Amino acid sequence: MSDDFDFDFDSVPNRGTAPDANLPVPTSQVGLSDIWRPEGGTSLMTVRDLGRVLQSEGVIDAAQLATARASQEKSPERRLEDIFREMGVSEPLIQKALAGLAHLSFERVEIGSIEGNKYINRLGLQYCQQHDVLPLRFAGSRVVVGVVYVDDLILLDELRHKLNHSVKPVVVTRGDIEAALDTMRTEEEADGDSGGGALGGEMSMDEVLEGIDEDDVEVVENEEENLDLEKMAGESPVIRYVNYLIFNAVKEGASDIHIEPQEKKLQVRYRIDGIMYNTTSPPAQMKNAIISRLKIMANLDIAERRMPQDGRIRAMVHGRKLDLRLSTLPMVAGEKAVMRILDTRSIQVDLDDLGMSHDCLTKWKHEIAQPNGIILVTGPTGSGKTTTLYASLGKLDRNKLNISTAEDPVEYHLSGINQTQTHASIGMTFAAALRALLRQDPDVIMVGEIRDKETATVAIEASLTGHLVLSTLHTNDAPSAITRLVNIGVEAYLIGSAINGVIAQRLVRKICTECKTEREANPMEKKYLAAAGIDLEKVMHGAGCSNCRDTGYTGRLGIYELLIINDELRDMIAREPNVTEFRRQCLEFGMISLRADGYDKVVRGLTTVEEVLRVTEN
Repeated sequence: MSDDFDFDFDSVPNRGTAPDANLPVPTSQVGLSDIWRPEGGTSLMTVRDLGRVLQSEGVIDAAQLATARASQEKSPERRLEDIFREMGVSEPLIQKALAGLAHLSFERVEIGSIEGNKYINRLGLQYCQQHDVLPLRFAGSRVVVGVVYVDDLILLDELRHKLNHSVKPVVVTRGDIEAALDTMRTEEEADGDSGGGALGGEMSMDEVLEGIDEDDVEVVENEEENLDLEKMAGESPVIRYVNYLIFNAVKEGASDIHIEPQEKKLQVRYRIDGIMYNTTSPPAQMKNAIISRLKIMANLDIAERRMPQDGRIRAMVHGRKLDLRLSTLPMVAGEKAVMRILDTRSIQVDLDDLGMSHDCLTKWKHEIAQPNGIILVTGPTGSGKTTTLYASLGKLDRNKLNISTAEDPVEYHLSGINQTQTHASIGMTFAAALRALLRQDPDVIMVGEIRDKETATVAIEASLTGHLVLSTLHTNDAPSAITRLVNIGVEAYLIGSAINGVIAQRLVRKICTECKTEREANPMEKKYLAAAGIDLEKVMHGAGCSNCRDTGYTGRLGIYELLIINDELRDMIAREPNVTEFRRQCLEFGMISLRADGYDKVVRGLTTVEEVLRVTEN
């Protein structure tokens, strides 16, 4: 099977736009084309504007909206409408607002008006209560179903299969559903005590059998291993859900997709701008089929569920070629899968646009223009080190220089640069790759990471013999990179003579430009800014809008701590100082700390104090 995974996502409904329902969908296209769309043309996606609608209608005030958003920020898995219910806001008014946003009808349920008893029987009272749904009547060729949550596409698709009919959702309140189900249970118990029959009165055999398919009940062995996972993974709902999952993640700007099995549910989360967000989760019984579908796409062994596996999926989304790095890991409740979305657009960032201050940028450009030496980029995983290295290589003359890299893995392919993939399992380590590259007449070498003494020693030898070496270390700040090299066994005098500079970095979320407003700095913000010698009465913040998912942030930028090694510091390194002493000396020589650079961006209105505190240490 080819590892190229190519489909047209244009058939998947998008927030704010929807394909023309009258146009035929080619069978070669894989999407959500057969899921019902509202007549108004707006797809049933996550509703972002509920708070503003309720505020504009006078249902809540600004203080209540701020409280709800703060609560959701602390618990992103909670829905905004549920938070409003807990705050005592009228549920009918909440549901009516949701219906308007989704272009659906809002209805109040009366037990005497329900005409869908046979469809309720088909689903079962427990299912209806668990999923907050209630079949109400049959209209035309569709079953009208009352729903509480308007954005659960997977539930609608599941209802269509269970009822064997197209469904038309209308918005109802949870209270009405619970009242109707309680009444039905009472009637069912009364019928049972008096020898009565099925729920809703007598039904003919033809009515009982209507819509029931031969394969609606399938007898399987108790052992889960006997399920045909490959067949399940190839079924249409699973394929459509996985396609939707990838499409929606790309549209939302996610860097990772986490599919996490739990005892009674399957949780799906996106990492957007470094923060995890819950998204629509499929039924728990689909978890094995979904993981198997991903394994098939990545050419992995679907029968192996006891060992971790890694694979690669190539996908085309809206004309953009993407690489998806799939990693699976056995957990107690099943296999967890994480997909990292590698988009060449995200890595093609100019060095000038990373967020470095003018002084820091000027010094860094000077360092990468040196003919030899080592320059290091440090920071935790996900802090943008690879982006900084690639942007730095982009400033070099690829025509006049022989630039080579050793990476694990090669995440992005760069034109004009010789990239090497390491394979530790066969002895192709960073050190081995670096030694081989030195025999290829290089001018500039980028090593993915210095992990051990051997790699560090070869890198230092390369720098001392006339090569410029760029690499990364996992340390919390720039001065710690020096002590880390000492700790792994490199001679201190070699470190001092080889290292030219170290830059530590973090990524902070940027304030949304669409809803950026000025407000008075609160006591906490004034306290931290004052401790840094900054007197600021007003700060910028994001009020929250549809553009930023009501978070107040869109995109990220870097904050940096650049350490240039001068002669005094080289002498100090030779004496193997402890990290505290060395950091103090670096600050005295003019190094700007991560937090200080972050506060500078707060003053410039680019980010917030909360973001700076989130990613930095005292």
